[in-house]
Amino acid sequence: MNKPHPLKGPNKFKLGVFSANADGGLAITDVPERWRAGWDDNLTAVGIADRAGLEFFLPIARWKGFGGKNRVREWSFETFTWAAGLAASTERIGLFMTVHVPIVHPVYAAKALATVDHISGGRAGLNIVCGWNPSEFGMFGIELGGDGYSRAGEWIEIIERCYGTAQPFDFEGQFYKLKQVVSRPASIQSPRPVTMNAAFGPPGRDYAARHCDYLFSTFTDIEDGGRHVADMRERSKAYQREVGVYTVCHVVARETQKEAEDYYERYAVAEADHAAVDQHMSQKVEFANSHDRHAFDLYRKRFAGGAGSYPLVGTPEFIVDEMLKISREGYAGAALTFVNYAYELPFFCDRVLPLMKQAGLRVA
Repeated sequence: MNKPHPLKGPNKFKLGVFSANADGGLAITDVPERWRAGWDDNLTAVGIADRAGLEFFLPIARWKGFGGKNRVREWSFETFTWAAGLAASTERIGLFMTVHVPIVHPVYAAKALATVDHISGGRAGLNIVCGWNPSEFGMFGIELGGDGYSRAGEWIEIIERCYGTAQPFDFEGQFYKLKQVVSRPASIQSPRPVTMNAAFGPPGRDYAARHCDYLFSTFTDIEDGGRHVADMRERSKAYQREVGVYTVCHVVARETQKEAEDYYERYAVAEADHAAVDQHMSQKVEFANSHDRHAFDLYRKRFAGGAGSYPLVGTPEFIVDEMLKISREGYAGAALTFVNYAYELPFFCDRVLPLMKQAGLRVA
């Protein structure tokens, strides 16, 4: 009998690793130890996370980078094949795929997602993204419209119907008109693998409330984070559903507070890839609805450090105190990034996880 997905496990505050499939992870920096995201690098990082009992490994989907000296995130692994390879190399951790809805046909997605779910024994997950970067979609000859979440609604409905019946079916929608669709095998998880969506604006959050199990949201201050959780609770009530809310944090964990803050200053300020930071921020401001608008003015360092996510910078004790505050605001967990996952995850797992257990955030 297959076990429940790791995100349905007993830990109060669940943890994952984010963006290890992409050059640099989320850090936009020129330090020599920056993440290169080779395949062996990914195997090393996921092995550490899997053995430590972290709940999930989550990729970003990138097709074009943000320029700068290092052509940041131009190198990234495609997420279906990446997850399949990692699924065969791990035992417990959840493996997500991040999919741009306009690029990937739902019948193909259904087959690929079910394949990873079978390889992993029911540990697959799907991060649904409608897209925000026009230059990337131009590579595919696709123009982004204002109806992305309507398309995504049909897209996930088709996937669920693929798994829900072994008989061919027709689908007549606004965006998809399909004939005699069938897709076997169905996913191990029912009615489909766990789903998430990262959204800040109302349309995306309404979509998550209706179709997803989890929402990823950002905040600039922990004390302000609770309003995002409250907002999702209200939206999901309309559909008689519960949607867990997660956030993203970039981590610098060191023995002393000074050591952590000095390294953060080095990689995110002194040796940041400033041209890439400028391009990333300008595209986010113009096309994405992923952060409070004032965050772009106040927190340039955070965008170099971790794409505008919240920083957890300090000693293990300080980081656990911060996660306690995030948990008290109603968050179910966090996806974490590091400058170099293989170098920094062992210290985090050895020193931070036991303190989280003592604090009641984790039982294992």
